[in-house]
Amino acid sequence: MTMGDPVTVKILDGTAFVTIDNPPVNALGHAVRVGLLAALDRLEAAPVVQEIVLLAEGRTFPAGAEIKEFGKKPEDPWLPEIFDWIEQCPKPVIALLHGTVLGGGLELAMAAHYRLADPETKLGLPEVALGILPGAGGTQRAPRLMGADAALDLMLSGAPIGVAEASRKGIIDGVVRGNLPSAGAAFAKSLRDRGAGPRPTRDVTQGFTDAAAYQTAVNARRAAMAGAPQDNIARIIDCVEAAPLLPFEAGMAFERDAFDELVASDQSKALRHAFFAERRAAKVPELATGRARAIHRVAVIGGGLMGAGIAVAHLDAGLEVKLLERDAASLQSALARIAQIYDRAAARGTLSREDRAARLGRVSGTLHYTDLADADLAIEAVVEDLAVKAQVFGRLDAVLMPGAIIASNTSYLDLDVLAAETQRPGDVIGLHFFSPAHVMTLLEVVVGRETGADAVATGFALAKRLGKTAVRAGVTDGFIGNRMLAAYRLAADYTVELGASPFEVDAAMRGYGFAMGPYQVLDMAGLDISWARRKRLAPTRAEGAHYVALGDRLCAAGRFGRKTGRGYYQYPEGSKTGQPDPEVLQMIAAEREAKGISPRSFAPAIIRRRCLAAMANEGMKLLDEGIALRPSDIDTVMIHGHGFPRHAGGPMMAADLTGLPRLHKDLRDLSSEDDALWSPHPMLGELIKNGWKFDRLNEA
Repeated sequence: MTMGDPVTVKILDGTAFVTIDNPPVNALGHAVRVGLLAALDRLEAAPVVQEIVLLAEGRTFPAGAEIKEFGKKPEDPWLPEIFDWIEQCPKPVIALLHGTVLGGGLELAMAAHYRLADPETKLGLPEVALGILPGAGGTQRAPRLMGADAALDLMLSGAPIGVAEASRKGIIDGVVRGNLPSAGAAFAKSLRDRGAGPRPTRDVTQGFTDAAAYQTAVNARRAAMAGAPQDNIARIIDCVEAAPLLPFEAGMAFERDAFDELVASDQSKALRHAFFAERRAAKVPELATGRARAIHRVAVIGGGLMGAGIAVAHLDAGLEVKLLERDAASLQSALARIAQIYDRAAARGTLSREDRAARLGRVSGTLHYTDLADADLAIEAVVEDLAVKAQVFGRLDAVLMPGAIIASNTSYLDLDVLAAETQRPGDVIGLHFFSPAHVMTLLEVVVGRETGADAVATGFALAKRLGKTAVRAGVTDGFIGNRMLAAYRLAADYTVELGASPFEVDAAMRGYGFAMGPYQVLDMAGLDISWARRKRLAPTRAEGAHYVALGDRLCAAGRFGRKTGRGYYQYPEGSKTGQPDPEVLQMIAAEREAKGISPRSFAPAIIRRRCLAAMANEGMKLLDEGIALRPSDIDTVMIHGHGFPRHAGGPMMAADLTGLPRLHKDLRDLSSEDDALWSPHPMLGELIKNGWKFDRLNEA
């Protein structure tokens, strides 16, 4: 075989080594499949070859199938055909595993007769996250090796397991250290010396030895997952149940039918979209020219809930943090808040005492800006007030060393105004964490008018180090996430004003897949936060603009949500679970009467259509204004920042799946309520005219 082939063969002392080399993760794409089948056919016919060893170059054994091929007509040879060949090969086939052996990679390994692994190997079947199931024999082979309980754990969680656990559960035959090819050669020779031949997984029955326990595990998982939002969960359980009941070939056909059904579903399309959207978000123009600066020491200004969470996020990533507060009492409280976060983690068993001590050992406090002079990055997390933040920026600019990045965690305010307070606007960036900052996975990297490419590159590199999903956003009130959230809440408010209750709106959106409805979220965050924003924006509101004042009325009555025991819901005795409050319904009725509105009822599906249409329309505005680079970035922000159901793909993907003509009709029908919110953006008509969807813009 020639240089550059994705599959190569080397024969040593009667053992053939078949090496996959398809960077970066050795995905089992078409070229690899062709190469594998050609190599295996040749080796089966070669008298000199007595054993076949499968291994991979680079950092990992195949980490899965080629996801981009899902949903397309499969090209021969396909994975089940190759795995069937391997399993039925008359010569022993040994898989040498290292790296992250996931999805189709683990299915390949399970089709082999023996499996050896490097001790650092991780193994998993993560297809559940893509709305599908292991479709190349995983649902049939894993139960034979592991039993129903362990196999379902692996497939339904999607989480990888280590070699020690894999060995206990029967996937791995041996752990090898050092040179993998040498270990493979030694194992092959030991098989030859012992006269041990092939061991087809289809003939393995160790996972079926206790039929009653097997079925009990299936029934328990089916009961536990009843009502799960993803259709593939039930189909995975069905396939595992079928494994001991059907002959192997029939079980494989059952699995294939389920896979084909799922891969064509809207849920799987949405989940695959979300997967690629997260990776696409990391591709921003500034990375072509910008170079990330090294970050070792971080200053956090403000130690409230957000500031403490930001500090913890950086401490978790191994960085040094210096926390600045305005007085000794506030600083003591801030440091105690950080310690409490780690105390809770230690109590849960997710953090060792040693790690807790190490992280707390990297944080210190100060009351003086001059103590921040050696920081590589300073992040302000003070009160959401432009004048206060501007003062902080000016003081940071005066003390930080040249090349240090100054960042704001503002949720709404104008980054360019803050940058103008400094002599280094090219080093100013927005790092908008979502609360709680050490838990939420989204980080909006906000790029100002004069932000330099190096600063943007630094923001994205930092996000990766913190384990965050970064999305680039331009400067506008609320950036991407909070602009979209504002449109969502406005649509909900209009729906309530016209006749729905807040509780019906919340139930409708939970039914769609949100963990909480918009009014539950408002109560949790505090109604006074959005009230302050409305008051700030009041001078810019157009005269005669449609305005729903219910939230203002609640705040004026001291109803700020959970923290006051009353908001849209009531929270008896500090309960976190809200109960519908008749007093709120009376306030809503009074608002309707004052505006002469006769209430009408709304079905849950109509509530959802109204909210989703408003979000998609706002998304088009963000794209048109250049605030978001692509529709999939908006989807990523909404999934990771505001709990949009992943299995629906985000508001822009949801519109694609529903159909843009229907979105246009919904917006046109609703525009009489409020032209500013509902009038279809011109982009929509252009897309429909060209027969495109939003996804077409992701390719640009």
